[in-house]
Amino acid sequence: MNREMLMLVDAISREKNVDREVVFGAVEAALAQATKKLNGGEVDIRVAVDRDTGVYETFRRWLVVPDEAGLQNPDAEEMLSDALDRIAEIEVGDFIEEPIESLPIGRIGAMAAKQVILQKIRDAERETLLNDFLSRGDKIFVGTVKRLDKGDIIVESGRVEGRLKRSEMIPKENLRSGDRVRAFIAGIDPTARGAQILLSRSAPGFMIELFAQEVPEMEQGLLEIKSCARDAGSRAKIAVVSHDKRVDPIGTCVGVRGSRVNAVTNELAGERVDIVLWSEDPAQFVIGALAPANVQSIVVDEEKHAMDVVVDEENLAIAIGRGGQNVRLASEMTGWRINIMTAEESNAKQAVESDSIRRLFVDKLDVDEEVANILIEEGFTSLEEVAYVPLQEMLEIESFDEDTISELRNRAKDALLTMEIAHEENVEEVSQDLRDLEGLNPDLIGKLADGGVHTRDDLADLAVDELVDMTQIDETTAKALIMKAREHWFTA
Repeated sequence: MNREMLMLVDAISREKNVDREVVFGAVEAALAQATKKLNGGEVDIRVAVDRDTGVYETFRRWLVVPDEAGLQNPDAEEMLSDALDRIAEIEVGDFIEEPIESLPIGRIGAMAAKQVILQKIRDAERETLLNDFLSRGDKIFVGTVKRLDKGDIIVESGRVEGRLKRSEMIPKENLRSGDRVRAFIAGIDPTARGAQILLSRSAPGFMIELFAQEVPEMEQGLLEIKSCARDAGSRAKIAVVSHDKRVDPIGTCVGVRGSRVNAVTNELAGERVDIVLWSEDPAQFVIGALAPANVQSIVVDEEKHAMDVVVDEENLAIAIGRGGQNVRLASEMTGWRINIMTAEESNAKQAVESDSIRRLFVDKLDVDEEVANILIEEGFTSLEEVAYVPLQEMLEIESFDEDTISELRNRAKDALLTMEIAHEENVEEVSQDLRDLEGLNPDLIGKLADGGVHTRDDLADLAVDELVDMTQIDETTAKALIMKAREHWFTA
């Protein structure tokens, strides 16, 4: 029987074109599975087949676990203290093995062994095909719609299959069996039983790769798409930059009479594409991203990673776009939060901010409004700037003499120290359940404490906009934190 098994292994290896070692592994797994069924319980069985003679041995084994963890599966685990009594130098993670009677191969014949072996072979074949496909480095999957699977579409390319989920399709797109389709390779799911290649036709990466196929200058390194944002099937924005002064990045992507951009648009169900020039200057980049709207002025807030963009009444609707689409895509593409406003709204906001800064200076520096106004007019917006801006810059303020400047700097430093002490006291009042909440870091905890949020329930009671204003995090993160804080309300 041992010789017959060796002959079977060789025959399967040749027929299925898989490594002989894979077939031996399948045989060992089949024997181990059958032996486990005979022993019952959750025992762990290992079978070792001699690759030359076909003789095999069977072992029952126990995993060594830490004493403090306890035994989760007594049939297959042994605590370290007990294991040390048997083997002196054994460690956690090692196995204790004892030989047991091997199952005669004839008893499992065409039953469990056959199924396990064939499944292992199929898995090995699929893995080989997948690895061969991935080794080509393709980023776009080109294939034929094979079938529908629970609303998803299975696309076949040769003997390799990809899964295009409904959520990753272009809205209102109707693909039928036999249709030729292209999609972006968004990832690999090695645990999936069926198609393991995950596809997308709505991802920004798909548009970038389509342009890469249409624009040879990208492959040559003369042109680069820096970022992309999409409303799949409706509108998209891409930011391009040229690495050669002789190459016009926008014109090159558009092509002669729009041939290149039209080829991409046709593939994406008529999705309109705005091609804008990328810039290292964030403000200039945002101005370009909001095209076709004309921008009057822009104010950059580095700390909040946001920009206030001022447009006139005629450009307001264009800048925002239908349903906020234009400003949302511009924000996604640039990575900046963009606030569109009219000149009147901007002036009103600046007046409120100036009033807030004025009250801060009057209160913390113990000065009158006239002195506070001078500081604001000179561009000071915080106590840190008053305390630590280079002395020479402050000496250039004509309205202040050296003694006044020295006094203002000292008062600012004292105020900052007092505020820091109060901040530390606030943080000390934060409850442990809030400190342990997933997603919070020391900086966020400090901001919450300064805002009067000291417990998990305090955070759970906040509205999303309140948390955004308090911490300057984005709305998605704020919503996730609040929902996390509320979890115990529903599980208690």
